[in-house]
Amino acid sequence: MSKIWFITGTSNGFGRIWAEAALERGDRVAATARDTARLADLTARFGDAVLPLELDVTDREGVDATVAHAVRHFGRLDVVVNGAGYGHLGMVEELTERELRQLMETNFFGAVWVTQAVLPVLRRQRSGHLLQVTSEGGIRAYPEYGAYHASKWAVEGLSEALMAETAGFGFHITVVEPGPYATGFGAAARQSTQSPDYAQVRIDTAAEWRLGDPAATAPAVLALVDAENPPRRLILGDVLPDIEAIYAERLRTWRDWSAVSLAAFGAREA
Repeated sequence: MSKIWFITGTSNGFGRIWAEAALERGDRVAATARDTARLADLTARFGDAVLPLELDVTDREGVDATVAHAVRHFGRLDVVVNGAGYGHLGMVEELTERELRQLMETNFFGAVWVTQAVLPVLRRQRSGHLLQVTSEGGIRAYPEYGAYHASKWAVEGLSEALMAETAGFGFHITVVEPGPYATGFGAAARQSTQSPDYAQVRIDTAAEWRLGDPAATAPAVLALVDAENPPRRLILGDVLPDIEAIYAERLRTWRDWSAVSLAAFGAREA
C-alpha cells in the first residue's frame, strides 16, 4: 500500500529529494514550504499525488491547521519528516540574541510544533513513522556552528525523551543524522558579524568536508520508512568512524574520572 507523507522544508535540500523519491514510487505527499510557488514543478509532474501547503513552522497555529488540512485531505499520515531548518555561522561570542532566537524558533521550536501537531494523529492511528532530521551536528560540534549545533542537539534530546514517552502507541520515531552533503547548506547559511579576534580560529578550523551526493540518501530513507523495525537513530553518510572516535574518547574520559564521579555521589544510606 502506498504511503502518505507530510514533509516540512520541501522547497529544496533533503525535503525536496525525499519528496520526489516518495512520489516517484507511487506514494502521496503533503509538501510544505514557506512559498508554495517553489513546489509548482512537483504538482506539474505528479498532479494530485502532491498536496502543496504553505507553512512557516514558527507559526504554531499555522502548523496545527496545516497538519489538520493534510489529514482531512489524505485521511492519514504514514511518514512525517520534520526537516525544515537553516544554518547559521558565528562564533558563540559573535551571536546576537536575535540571531540565536530566530534560529531556535525555526530549527527547534518549529520541530516541536510539528511534532506536537502530528502526535495525536499517530497515536490515534496506532501507526506511522516520525523522522526527526537533525545532523551529524546533533552529535558533534565545530567552531562557528555553535548556534546550529545547539538547535540540533536540542531536537535530539527532545526526541530521545519522546521515544520513551510514546513507546506503547504503535508508531516509530527515528532521528536521522546526515553528514555533509552538497545541499547548498553552506551557501544558504546566515552569518553573524565577524570579530577579527577569531580570524585565526576560522583559519585553523576551516572545514574541508568531502560532500556527499544528497540524491544518494533517498534509497536509504525509503528503506528506513519501509522497515518493520526501524532504528531509533540513522546516520547518513561516511561520518560513522569519526563519531565512533568521539564516543570512544568520551567513554575513556568518563572511566578515567569514574572515581571522582562516584565520590561526588556522597555516602549511601544503609
